[in-house]
Amino acid sequence: MTFGFFDFLTLFGSLSLFLFGMKTMSEGIQKFAGDKMRSILSSMTSNRFIGVFTGFLLTTLVQSSSASTVMVVSFVNAGLMSLTQSVGVIMGANMGTTTTAWLISLLGLKLNISALSIPLIGISFPLLLNSRERFNSLGQIFLGFALLFMGLDFLRGSVPDLETNPHMFRFLQELTDYGVYSTFLFLGLGTLLTIILQSSSATMALTLVMCNYGWIGFEHGAAIVLGENIGTTITANLAALVGNVYAKRTALAHSMFNIIGIVWMLILFRFFLGQIDYFMIHFGMGSPMEHYAMIPIGLSIFHTVFNVSNTLILIGFTKYLVFFVELVLPSRGKKFERPQLEYFSSGFLHMAELSVFQAKKEVRKYTELAHRMFNFIPAMIIETDKKEFQAIIEKVSKYEEITDRVEVEITTFLIKISRKQLSSHAAEELRRMRVVSSEVEKIGDVCFKMSSVLADKKKEKIYFTPAQRSDLFEMFKLVNNAFEITLKNMQVSVLEARKNLPRANELEKSINAFRDQVRDAVIIDMEKDPGHVKSAFYFNKIITSCEKVGDTLLNINEAIAGINIE
Repeated sequence: MTFGFFDFLTLFGSLSLFLFGMKTMSEGIQKFAGDKMRSILSSMTSNRFIGVFTGFLLTTLVQSSSASTVMVVSFVNAGLMSLTQSVGVIMGANMGTTTTAWLISLLGLKLNISALSIPLIGISFPLLLNSRERFNSLGQIFLGFALLFMGLDFLRGSVPDLETNPHMFRFLQELTDYGVYSTFLFLGLGTLLTIILQSSSATMALTLVMCNYGWIGFEHGAAIVLGENIGTTITANLAALVGNVYAKRTALAHSMFNIIGIVWMLILFRFFLGQIDYFMIHFGMGSPMEHYAMIPIGLSIFHTVFNVSNTLILIGFTKYLVFFVELVLPSRGKKFERPQLEYFSSGFLHMAELSVFQAKKEVRKYTELAHRMFNFIPAMIIETDKKEFQAIIEKVSKYEEITDRVEVEITTFLIKISRKQLSSHAAEELRRMRVVSSEVEKIGDVCFKMSSVLADKKKEKIYFTPAQRSDLFEMFKLVNNAFEITLKNMQVSVLEARKNLPRANELEKSINAFRDQVRDAVIIDMEKDPGHVKSAFYFNKIITSCEKVGDTLLNINEAIAGINIE
């Protein structure tokens, strides 16, 4: 019996169905518990143990440590999480991958799960047609679960066994004859498979099936499992290539954690496997060294004990791991470090619901950037040194470029997320964030125009009168108050933002009233002293620009509260 091209497509299609089922189930879980998952992420603290639990829970739900660690890299890159926090989450993510192995070995390879898959699809279909969102998401979870195990069953059926195709995998048997070098060869094979499939869960499924059919033994299956731990780091490292130094440090910490674990495990490899063999025989399960049917259980035990042990050993050395990666990747300064949003397009599983949480934080950080840019304007007014004044102008110009660039990045990212399957709540949040992002970019443009006005004033050697300077700083104070309420509303719920909206309206009215008041005072001042005409011209431009910023901030507050969104 020969294994032809059609058989290869069947094998590949089975694996694809498994991956698609995993993706469908993951998206359904995210939609079903999106808000809770986001609140879990927002409650992350510097406590390493909470970080480990969070990483474990997150990876268990999305069924991909690669996707989890890519998300963690992006959080650190955006300044939403410290490097120390991220190490704990990464440790937990590694432990979360063990749930897939147990699910497959206990259910997928032991039961006729495909017989249950069809009834599950029958249950999911009416739920998918239900107009209520939670029922719809629940139906997606059931459908994904059914497709996942159908794919696993097809995978098990499409894999040729050694009895009917002895020549097919003779090379694998030959690879087992090199002693300790065979372990390294299969470790490399596990790494390569994980990089190609972009999912350690899929590699684990394929490994368990290979072992179940006798392609490889317990020892070499365990080596592939170790290789998967290296392969999962590649995606995060690729994502960090375009990130800032903090993202690169996180990816390196992930790699170091896994590599250190693999090094000590390789030293104790045979002893470790021997203890698992003894344990399984002692409890009457059979030896994985002798019975192929016991290898999936043995590998699940090995995978779990290894990841838990590695976490328990290294969690106490977190600060030293952080110190090492900071030493290897020193910061070159963060003067113009800016967020990068491309990471969530990496990997096979797109965590759309969790990306909404990331985007919300990112938009707030973008608003903080505009706030810092606005405060360069009063600094320009009081600066007397020419070099320092020019340095501020260059900063404003640089920030204007950054705000334009970040607005494009955020909008592009939000559009990408909106194409995914989202809950109605998440979709509404996306709409609000797109409006906010557009309005923030307008603030950047206004601040740049104000800096140009002040630069022209400086060239003409025009000076504001004491009264004008006093009025300008009073206006800056009012606008800064509006910024504060806006940034506060970005951290609270929609209902809370709506409660704060009257305060935002009050501030905007105060800004308008103050503009009208000083405009009248300027006219009176010019009538008294015509020599103030030019300074009044520049004064009016700055005051009017500040009022525009105030209007824009009110628009942002209304968008956050879900009001007046076009």
